[in-house]
Amino acid sequence: MANKGQQPPYLHLAELTASQFLDIWKHFDADGNGYIEGKELENFFSQLDVARRGAGVDPSNAAFKEKMTEFMQKFDKNKDGRIEMSELAQILPTEENFLLCFRQFVGSSTEFMAAWRKYDTDRSGFIEANELKGFLSDLLKKANRHYDDQKLQEYTQTILKMFDLNGDGKLGLSEMARLLPVQENFLLKFQGVRLTAEQFNAIFAYYDKDGNGYIDEQELDALLKDLYEKNNKEVDSKSLNGYKQSIMALSDGGKLYRTELEIVLCREPML
Repeated sequence: MANKGQQPPYLHLAELTASQFLDIWKHFDADGNGYIEGKELENFFSQLDVARRGAGVDPSNAAFKEKMTEFMQKFDKNKDGRIEMSELAQILPTEENFLLCFRQFVGSSTEFMAAWRKYDTDRSGFIEANELKGFLSDLLKKANRHYDDQKLQEYTQTILKMFDLNGDGKLGLSEMARLLPVQENFLLKFQGVRLTAEQFNAIFAYYDKDGNGYIDEQELDALLKDLYEKNNKEVDSKSLNGYKQSIMALSDGGKLYRTELEIVLCREPML
């Protein structure tokens, strides 16, 4: 939550540490909903202009609105009119580009899911906080990033502060996937088509014809097409295939069990 009596932190710095980036995020995401939007966005852009140019512009001024529109066209990758954490990482000069370095390790969300599966051993859709350090270490190695224990500890604590909002020592898949580029975060594609437990059970039972508790890749393909049609959402075959591959990365030898698919289609992000 932002403190109204407090000056925006660190915007003047040439380079931010991971923890400083998090402080900025918390300052401007005043309502804690996971986005900088509305008045928060105006405030952020105004203060960023002051920090970078030494002089601000009145938000009611036409020139301010024009500059802000240009700014959003450049950085608002999914065109939803607000800034999310991964987009902010491209705006601010973060040390070693802290969040972006995690996005460089992963050529696709499929690789992210494969790494996640290694640590979510009980298929609950969460990893324990004490496993997070190893998880992040793996990601950094994939990105060929050199780091020391102190830096890894800082990254671990920062990620924990970002996502373990209820302090239960667990991190959810939906939250961690926010590290991915917007276009690669396939979980975002299912916003608006989330299923209730009853709906999920019905659709899974329909495609799990033999009742053995899992479906294969072909059945998942049909399930996803059905899901999109029923929700009147258009999706091209290339995108659908990408979503399918990302989800199958959670499978066990080509067998996608109920719990894995439930994580994707039923769990809402815990903001």
